[in-house]
Amino acid sequence: MFKFKKLFIFSLLSALILTSGLGCQSSEDAKIKEATKPITLVYWRVFDGKDAFDDIINAYRASHPFINFEYRKLRYEEYEQELLEAFAEDRGPDIFSIHNTWVNAYKSKITPVPAKITMAYQTSSGGFGQAAEVSLKEKSSISLKQLRDNFPDIIAKDIVLTDYDENIKKNVQNIYGLPLSLDTMVMFYNRDLLNAAKIPQAPANWRDFQQAVAKLTKQDKDGNLIQSGTALGTSNNVERSFDIVSLLMMQNGTKMTDEKGSISFDKMPTGLSGRSVPPGQEALIFYTDFASPSKEVYSWNESMQNNLTAFTQGKVAFFFGYSYHIPTIRANAPKLNLGIAKMPQIEGAPEINYANYWFEVISKKSPNQAAAWDFVQFATDAAQVSKYLNKAKRPAALRSLIATQIDDLDMGTFAAQTLTAESWYRGNNSTGAEDAFASMISSVVNKEVEIKDAIDLAARRVANTLR
Repeated sequence: MFKFKKLFIFSLLSALILTSGLGCQSSEDAKIKEATKPITLVYWRVFDGKDAFDDIINAYRASHPFINFEYRKLRYEEYEQELLEAFAEDRGPDIFSIHNTWVNAYKSKITPVPAKITMAYQTSSGGFGQAAEVSLKEKSSISLKQLRDNFPDIIAKDIVLTDYDENIKKNVQNIYGLPLSLDTMVMFYNRDLLNAAKIPQAPANWRDFQQAVAKLTKQDKDGNLIQSGTALGTSNNVERSFDIVSLLMMQNGTKMTDEKGSISFDKMPTGLSGRSVPPGQEALIFYTDFASPSKEVYSWNESMQNNLTAFTQGKVAFFFGYSYHIPTIRANAPKLNLGIAKMPQIEGAPEINYANYWFEVISKKSPNQAAAWDFVQFATDAAQVSKYLNKAKRPAALRSLIATQIDDLDMGTFAAQTLTAESWYRGNNSTGAEDAFASMISSVVNKEVEIKDAIDLAARRVANTLR
């Protein structure tokens, strides 16, 4: 009987020890073991090579050595097709970039940031035969307030989407991506051409810009353009004509979409008094005048070469583009006396600039969503993203980094425009919208239809891309 009691007491004590201490420890160990299983995050982007991310990846792996990366840079021309084929065959990347106008088109393929993420962190590497110290930590993800506090207003407009939550039976707003940088359109100019024309400064408003263009444009005795003040007015040979015309419309007071998200750039905005012509039409007339031989600002036409090529050859004084154009300009024209100025504005009107940039997003099919989102939030933090910005030579997206770039010879102009940047297209087919604008511009230049009919048709075509 005594032996039975001792055995019973020993068993009871053992059970208590296991459930109160050792059992919990084993459960924690099991969780850490699961969380530290080696995984590989596949990351696809355009424009930047892996070297732009080496420092960030190495810093991340210092705390997460069990996470490896497979980085792939694709050409822009092949990127979207490669993405769609990869997703169709379940071999797509965990992390990839999408343009700010692609967000709604890709919504079904990406997943929003989770409220919290639990990750394993290696706090010491061990040594002399000792095991590395690893712990599990739960962190809150970026909130809507933090997104709006930390980034320019346009970011939330583009990447925060509304979803219906079945659990709480109401709509909620979710963050579907984060940017590494934010590009805006600027005015590049040939300093030598402006100096020769005795124009001391790049024009800050469109009235002065028109005057400068007229002064800088030269024709031969037969009326052929031999030097262009600018390369505007057409669509087939003008880089990002969609962005330029969109910006002119927005600066002129056009409401590109109404409160319901319907296309309205062809209409007269409510409350806009003193105008007989909708501001969108005025902007289109202003733009196409540069390709009209009967206008004083005539400086470009459809028979001319690509405007970026002409600019690098010294044949164009003003070229509108983005930071990603700088390497091309410098490579093709190393001796060009390049100037970078802010986009001209309408005198007396609020400053509006145009945003053209990319987001880092996470695939809905990724088996490693938590780790992928953890890395993206790590990479877009100020301390880490600075490494990318410095290597890739890109303008910052974080408010806290804008001041650090203001005095930079190349990035300063972009930094100065970041907080006033806007965009508008959030449909399902940005290529279709751009094609509609290209046809609109071409039909006006070639006098195929009246300008009102051209813009009305473009509005209907763009509206079809929203469905």
